[in-house]
Amino acid sequence: MPDHILEMHDITKTFPGVKALQDVNLTVERGEVHAICGENGAGKSTLMKVLSGVYPHGTYEGEIVFEGQPVSFSGIRDSEKSGIVIIHQELALSPYLSIAENIFLGNERQHGGRIDWNETNMRAAELLRRVGLSENPITKITDIGVGKQQLVEIAKALSKDVKLLILDEPTAALNDEDSTHLLGLIAGLRDHGITSIIISHKLNEIKAIADRVTIIRDGKTIETLDFHAGEVSEERIIRGMVGRDLESRYPERTPKIGGEVLRIEDWTVHHPLEHGRLVVDSANLYVRAGEVVGIAGLMGAGRTELAMSVFGRSYGHNITGNLYKNGAPIQARTVKQAISHGIAYATEDRKRYGLNLLDDIQRNISGSALGKLARWGRVDANSERVVANRFRKSMRIKAPNVAVITGKLSGGNQQKVVLSKWMFADPDVLILDEPTRGIDVGAKYEIYTIINEMAAQGKAIIVISSELPELLGICDRIYALSAGRVTGEVDTNEAHPEKLMQYMTKEKE
Repeated sequence: MPDHILEMHDITKTFPGVKALQDVNLTVERGEVHAICGENGAGKSTLMKVLSGVYPHGTYEGEIVFEGQPVSFSGIRDSEKSGIVIIHQELALSPYLSIAENIFLGNERQHGGRIDWNETNMRAAELLRRVGLSENPITKITDIGVGKQQLVEIAKALSKDVKLLILDEPTAALNDEDSTHLLGLIAGLRDHGITSIIISHKLNEIKAIADRVTIIRDGKTIETLDFHAGEVSEERIIRGMVGRDLESRYPERTPKIGGEVLRIEDWTVHHPLEHGRLVVDSANLYVRAGEVVGIAGLMGAGRTELAMSVFGRSYGHNITGNLYKNGAPIQARTVKQAISHGIAYATEDRKRYGLNLLDDIQRNISGSALGKLARWGRVDANSERVVANRFRKSMRIKAPNVAVITGKLSGGNQQKVVLSKWMFADPDVLILDEPTRGIDVGAKYEIYTIINEMAAQGKAIIVISSELPELLGICDRIYALSAGRVTGEVDTNEAHPEKLMQYMTKEKE
């Protein structure tokens, strides 16, 4: 008979005007890795916030049973006392405190009312070893990468005698190497009896690590599949997530490629703080009207640095090289100049740099080109609303109106707002940096369709992505970067992941 560490029965959670969860049921067996899948906005994170006490007992309907006993958590501290720890997608670490201070924040090692720093650092070092980190416990969080920060979060969970670890999109911001390490750690925790729930859009990772997967769609439980009971294909999971078959992950497109729009020649960029360090080294590339060009590279290859430096020199120091627009040299020394030349850049970090999450959809869409809506120095609010509504409908942004605060949208819908913003600016060149990071397969398909539509309008599009299948699925040509250098250029009709990886790992000659 299964040993259920967790049972959630008929969980219903309602926000004003929205039923986020309706009669959701979930059972998790002790010692398993249980995945939860669903489109953005399906209710996955909401369900985990109910479980962990972020949404306290009394704000939802239904029952939670943990280790055979009904529980009613009034906050996160209550759930943590029972051994349930959640690690959110946006890490809850204080950047200017040390690793050790973060691990024991709110759970300090103290004697007689004073913190015992020797015990704090020694215990932190032990926990770091458990998660495979060799960092000194007194190192500040700001001085380690995102992958290591995820491991610090897990070390923090282990310090609380965790029994059930919840990880919300743990590899969304990690490179392949860090993701592999993290998944291996989760498997190791399972071997030591720790149960995990993992929310992820990366179906290949779920297949590799999970014992079972529960699919949620539109706030309802669809089904739970057992990977050990038979073949569970990615197509089966996708069908459950989106409610239909996706015959292809990438929409069909017949490219109509015109003349060259943007050329980058001998582009060299130095690090903004370490002035002697090259981050982009004599890069050369071009993109034509109606063409989708990909940029592939491992973490640290210089992909984002190249894009940001081209976009008004918003990154870098001592930038040299030449830009040509429609064959003529241009200067784009500021973001304003870049936009005036028809160049737009959609950042990989939409939450921090791409959107004002505290403002509404309307203001976010209009923000890149307010001059189009201004009359005698004042923005015409009615025209602004009309424009925003037009994009809300054409981009299929799931919101009742354009007055909805952008931070309340799902990741996929936030990304549509970012694209709407730049489409309103009507650029000739659009650089998309990780345009589908952190969004589900259904929303990805919609983003790909939008990219195709922009290419059909004659836009020149550059796509930076960490997912090689994505680049191969949507691009016409792909450039590979390694250590800031363009090491290869391939037509996607002739490209394959192995060939790209050879270029991406090519050392300097």
